[in-house]
Amino acid sequence: MKFLRKIDPLAALIIVVVLVGALLYVWWPSGGTKTIYADFPRTVSVYQGSDVRILGVAVGKVDSVTPMGTVVRVKMEYKDKYNLPADVKAVIISPSIVGDRFVQLTPATGPGVFPDGGTLSSDKTAIPLELDQIYGSLSQLTAALGPQGANAPDASGKGALTKLLDSTARNFGGQGANFNKTLLNLGKLSQTLKDNKDVLFGSQAEVEKFVNALAKNDTTVRQFTQSLAQGASMLADDRADLASALDNLSVALDQVRTFVADNKASLTSNISGLTRISETLVKRRKELNEILKTAPLALNNLALAYNAKTGTLDTRANIAQSITQLSASPVGVLCAFLDAALGQKACPLGRPAPGQMKQVQQAKRTAADFTLGGLVTSR
Repeated sequence: MKFLRKIDPLAALIIVVVLVGALLYVWWPSGGTKTIYADFPRTVSVYQGSDVRILGVAVGKVDSVTPMGTVVRVKMEYKDKYNLPADVKAVIISPSIVGDRFVQLTPATGPGVFPDGGTLSSDKTAIPLELDQIYGSLSQLTAALGPQGANAPDASGKGALTKLLDSTARNFGGQGANFNKTLLNLGKLSQTLKDNKDVLFGSQAEVEKFVNALAKNDTTVRQFTQSLAQGASMLADDRADLASALDNLSVALDQVRTFVADNKASLTSNISGLTRISETLVKRRKELNEILKTAPLALNNLALAYNAKTGTLDTRANIAQSITQLSASPVGVLCAFLDAALGQKACPLGRPAPGQMKQVQQAKRTAADFTLGGLVTSR
């Protein structure tokens, strides 16, 4: 009693309030629930009171299990604070081979909200594979592979499966290391394909583009294929002529080879001479250029100088002018003729006087008119 008198009334009030709040939290009834129905093909080990879970956490209980024709409808209740997505599904989970099972609602989140009291049809539910189904499947497989099935003995007394196992044993006998290496290489190949999946998909996309282009140009591709078929048909029809042409070509090539072998020295000499001629033409290309420029004019002047009536080449004689120059400077005229005929400064009679240089130049031009040297002069 003395201890209670020493307690502060305010502190005592706080302790009482905390205790009352804790009791209310523990014993106060929880919030409401929502209902969901699910149709399963069968509900082995699912009973009234079995857990309903989301992500492995219990959120409700199975309220009832009712057979309805070919399905079993399970009514479940869960806390209303959970909002299931519109695409929710119900799966019966078996935590162990024997024992009770629970219903899992999945996924926990997603678009939309599943309505309260809604029903999941059998295509949105799933059940675990039962042990008796596994045993039954194994029994069927054993019977199918047994002596009454695929391994039925033939005339040799052995079945097909026995022969397969014997052949496999012989083929892999002593090849364990190679087989292991093959599996490792196959694993590396798979890893390489995985690492280059972007490139592979890119190649596939390009192939798809190519196929689409072929599809869009189907008419053109068909025409090309038809033309190719026609060409092949023509070659097939003329294969005899083609074979004969190829045979003649082979004979001609053999003759050419023989000719080259027999005349190798002469061909070498001719090629060397042709090389020298080519080099000479290259070195004299300026002179050749000059000839190509002046030769057409010279030939044209020659054609114009030819007199078809008399069969002679008409030139400017300038006889009267020559007589005048001869009377004025005989020596100069004679020297001019000699220089024109024999070359420059070939006259042995001396040179004309400075005052007679004009007459000498005219005499040279007159002498040139009597030769073909004037053919390159425009008329």
